[in-house]
Amino acid sequence: MGYSVGKVAALSGVTVRTLHHYDEIGLLSPSGRTAAGYRSYSDDDLERLQRVLFYRELGFGLETIAKMIDDPGLDALEHLRRQRALLVERIGELTRMVESVDRVITAKELGNALTPEEHFEVFGGFREPEGYAEEAVRRWGETPQWRAGVAPLSKEEWIEAEKARQDWVRRLLDVVDSGAPADSASAMDLAEEHRLLLAAFMGECDFTTHRELAGLYATEPVQLGFLVREPDQRPGLGEYIRDAVHANADRAAE
Repeated sequence: MGYSVGKVAALSGVTVRTLHHYDEIGLLSPSGRTAAGYRSYSDDDLERLQRVLFYRELGFGLETIAKMIDDPGLDALEHLRRQRALLVERIGELTRMVESVDRVITAKELGNALTPEEHFEVFGGFREPEGYAEEAVRRWGETPQWRAGVAPLSKEEWIEAEKARQDWVRRLLDVVDSGAPADSASAMDLAEEHRLLLAAFMGECDFTTHRELAGLYATEPVQLGFLVREPDQRPGLGEYIRDAVHANADRAAE
């Protein structure tokens, strides 16, 4: 049975112009001609067109597609197997893309759960740096803690969390100003309290994760600023918190 170019265009969803182009470049030439000289496509031609369109949908160029479908080492079954493998790979890519977008959405929600007026009311003039949410996704988006992150907080919950942070910082500075070392019981107790505060946000914060996060306080001022606002900071405070966290983790392992 032969199919006219118009019929093939209707069946496949491509234009007649595209089919003519495929014929001109040798990618898909009709197997026959009608008595009047018009193109006539066979069932095998339609099967070849299906392969062309499949690979094109996956983003391959026409030259590459021609080499792939003309590979003498692949029969119809092998083409189907290859197509399935490519589809599974694409599904994986799309799934990862969706997860990445979801994580960015969560980051934005966590940062934008409050209106600008409410944010000022809760945090005063403190705001996260521009692009921080995207950077957080890049750095931590693949971690189990991020994936299991809690839902965005309400205004009332943010107020309570900010009160808890301020109270913790006040007591931390009292310990630091007293001259107590980072491995003192009071400093380690505050480190453990900090770990539990993080766990409330992250769903889980084991000692290894706590060590890693605390290390950032000593090396990245922006991270320390989230915990202790700049006016309250002391020289070496980031290192002090890091050392207290490490001492607390060592104490727990004893």
